[in-house]
Amino acid sequence: MWFDDSTSEAWEQGIAPAVRGTGYDPVRIDRKEHVNKIDDEIVAEIRRARFVVADFTQGDDGARGGVYYEAGFAHGLGIPVIFSCRKDALKKVHFDTRQYNHIVWETPADLRDQLAKRIAAVLGDGPNAPPGRVPG
Repeated sequence: MWFDDSTSEAWEQGIAPAVRGTGYDPVRIDRKEHVNKIDDEIVAEIRRARFVVADFTQGDDGARGGVYYEAGFAHGLGIPVIFSCRKDALKKVHFDTRQYNHIVWETPADLRDQLAKRIAAVLGDGPNAPPGRVPG
């Protein structure tokens, strides 16, 4: 996702709680402590990932090329990619990825709910799922 203040709520109130709530550990690379080049950390984390959430929301200054690269890299490794985009930015998503089933969200809570359902439906609950959790 775009590492901009405008997307912080999407991470903090949407993506991270959805991933955690389905029993997986969310990782956002700009919040991970490391001493390496960030590109190397991104590639290493994608290689370790069970799945990748790629949010294609962008600002007025254009697409975030990194998210396209990272989603493609995960696809090439056979790692499932869950596509998402804020509703008002969906028309800006590049043609090459537009045909994928994006979670189209308006609020972080909307993103959280839809993402949790998608993770549960496509991947099932992770190893840290709360006991007695009803999937979806």
